[in-house]
Amino acid sequence: MKRLSMENEKPASPDGGNVELGSVSPLPHLDPDPTTAFARIAERGNAAGLLRCADPRGLPEHRRAGAEWAARFLLDAKPGEVVICAGAQHALACCLAALSQPGHRIAVDPLTYPGLIALAATFGLHLIPVPMDDQGMLPDRLDALCRNHTIHGLYLMPGAHNPTGVRMPPGRREALASLARKHDLLVIEDDAYALTDPDRTPPVAALARERAFFIAGLSKTLAPGLRIAYLVTPPHQSKTLGRSVENSLRMTPPLTAEIAAAWIMDHTADQVLQAKLAETARRNDLARDTLGLLPARYRPHQFFLWLPLPDPWTARSFEQAARERGVNLLGAHHFAPNPDAAPAAIRLSLTAETNPDRLKTGLETVAGLLRGE
Repeated sequence: MKRLSMENEKPASPDGGNVELGSVSPLPHLDPDPTTAFARIAERGNAAGLLRCADPRGLPEHRRAGAEWAARFLLDAKPGEVVICAGAQHALACCLAALSQPGHRIAVDPLTYPGLIALAATFGLHLIPVPMDDQGMLPDRLDALCRNHTIHGLYLMPGAHNPTGVRMPPGRREALASLARKHDLLVIEDDAYALTDPDRTPPVAALARERAFFIAGLSKTLAPGLRIAYLVTPPHQSKTLGRSVENSLRMTPPLTAEIAAAWIMDHTADQVLQAKLAETARRNDLARDTLGLLPARYRPHQFFLWLPLPDPWTARSFEQAARERGVNLLGAHHFAPNPDAAPAAIRLSLTAETNPDRLKTGLETVAGLLRGE
């Protein structure tokens, strides 16, 4: 079965076509204008240095910006613990390449990031689903799994779980960090949507710094075309991950890392994030008004909705029916390590369509299908 990688999501076609409620392209019409950044680079006295190969972990000033960005996630990181990667998918690939071996088992939520599923197949890893509730992965079930099987790693998205939107409270994060320490698990925390929660709480990585790798990306909140993510490593592990970057693409292009760093340090990134959160709040209101009493999981600033389906719908059948009516969306099977065990549910993106009227049309189509119209 072909796997879908969320890192390759495309914005809705400007010339019509199906309404895009599948990919989570992060409001591209609100991305910053790079013209000023280009001018700043042109004025640099050593701009040519951005075209040379250097430390595969990134230039010192770019790693400082990465530490600043990690602070937005409430993670205290030193620049020396930051590795510059070419997007979150690349950061995840570097972690798996450096830290795992074929046959290793990684504990994951029963629904998880499709990009991880694709990479696990590439690296010969086994993803072991652990049941979750409305607060995230269940600690007692992870503990039981680790006592009965050899588990090597733990992959989490606690800030805003993709695709369900579940947000993990502090107590659950502390319990999972404690279990990671107890069972000697390496933790990969990939929280692409964590900044969509205004009431953020420290990540699991902050509670288990000696074993946690945190991916602080820019694609979902700033501009996906930058292809920049900051990988925060445990102390003394940055060289190991730097070698993984070197083996994959030598080093992340300093030109784009320079733009990202400038936007972080002059607070352009913060301004863009706030503009996108304001727009997603309006779109969540639109979705709530359009879908009515359907059991979707709404969050004020979430980029997507999670919608359980009534009988007799399955995730696959509803996805196909919506496509035939001109709407693209993603069924739960795209997010399941075992697609046949996926629940009857769909994820609806609120951010790919730049035109709110097209978004409303797509949501009305979904609501009509569920009403049998």
